[in-house]
Amino acid sequence: MTALRPEHDAGQDGPYEPEAYEAEGAFEAAVDQLADPLNDPLPGQHASPWFRAGNVPSEEPGARQEQKPGRGLHRAPDQPPQVQAQPPQGAQKPEETPREWYDPEGFERDWYGQQRPAPTSAPTHREQPVARPFPLDDETVGLRTADTRRLVDRAMTTRQPNSGPEPGTGPETADPEPPTGGRAERRRAAKGRGRRRTEPQPETTTPAAKPMSRVEARRAARAAKDSPAVVASRVVGELFITLGVLMLLFVTYQLWWTNVRANQYAGKETHKIQDDWAKGDRNPGVFEAGQGFAIIHIPKLDVVAPIAEGISKEKVLDRGMVGHYDEGALRTAMPSAKKGNFALAGHRNTHGEPFRYINRLRPGDLIVVETQDAYYTYEATKTLPQTSPSNVSVIGPVPPGSGFTGPGRYITLTTCTPEFTSTYRLIVWGKMVDERPRSKGKPDALVG
Repeated sequence: MTALRPEHDAGQDGPYEPEAYEAEGAFEAAVDQLADPLNDPLPGQHASPWFRAGNVPSEEPGARQEQKPGRGLHRAPDQPPQVQAQPPQGAQKPEETPREWYDPEGFERDWYGQQRPAPTSAPTHREQPVARPFPLDDETVGLRTADTRRLVDRAMTTRQPNSGPEPGTGPETADPEPPTGGRAERRRAAKGRGRRRTEPQPETTTPAAKPMSRVEARRAARAAKDSPAVVASRVVGELFITLGVLMLLFVTYQLWWTNVRANQYAGKETHKIQDDWAKGDRNPGVFEAGQGFAIIHIPKLDVVAPIAEGISKEKVLDRGMVGHYDEGALRTAMPSAKKGNFALAGHRNTHGEPFRYINRLRPGDLIVVETQDAYYTYEATKTLPQTSPSNVSVIGPVPPGSGFTGPGRYITLTTCTPEFTSTYRLIVWGKMVDERPRSKGKPDALVG
């Protein structure tokens, strides 16, 4: 370990004069002049954290060793070590004055890590300088102390100068060289160490297609065209798909949209009839076709629908209303008649379907017909599950098969059966059990 000596200032004129610093006390006086009263310690204390009083080396006057350019902690490798001159025997030794005010060995250990012990025997070859990961400068040395120690320790403990790569490591797996720039460059280099390098994929080249002759091109174009059978199958498939979509739309219209529109119209007609009754507008005994004149209530089925004159499909039935038989041979009595059969017709499916569940009526279930003057209550007596559409006798004054033995005040409900067809007719008969004027209020069947 050589002593540290002041370096030659860049702006100093003339050669470096070592004698100016060899006088006793000259170096301490120069250091004391640079003291900072705010940052320097109290007199008698040392500001350097590496100062160790017991480790201050001594140097005889006139004994200097060569300093390595740069940091100056090792001698130049090209020059042999200089032997200090020994004073003659019997001569008085001059007073030993410390030339360094800090511990060089501690400084080197703190900054460059633990050094290897010097070999006991003299080396047979010239000592090689230790390669440092990157040069340390005075401006950033305080910011990268930990990085410097780690990199230097790893470089000194795992690698030797002029040695090849470790076994099992290649150019791809070997550790990258430490960065030589600032902190940002070292961070980018540290992030890149953990990433796997992607090897470039070899480009696959497809052989050029062999040009076809004119005959081969015609054959390829003819083979690419669809045959008539394929074209016909495609047309048929498209037609079936279109037909299926149209049928689906039609079914949706019949089963859902017709009910929506019919219920809207029937609801408006019911309110119109009730408003006319509230205003006191009296209607004559004969009504026009399609004109509403009464309201039917079936409490068990939760049915409330207007009754219009006639059984026209477009004017009455398709609008969600119940039609009264009043044409020619199919003409039936009104509820107010003293004797007769009040016969009604209605849709069982679609268009409001007011009579869809009349097959659930049992003997004793009540049916109420509300008019402008009174409430007429009927009691179901019998059901005919199926009959021909041409059997008009079921709506006669005394229907055969109804169980009635003589003329009376009866009601007959007719609709199609089975559901979603018009092949047969379903018949429900009933007889009047109560006639209640509107002035006396609603009957018990509607109040409960």
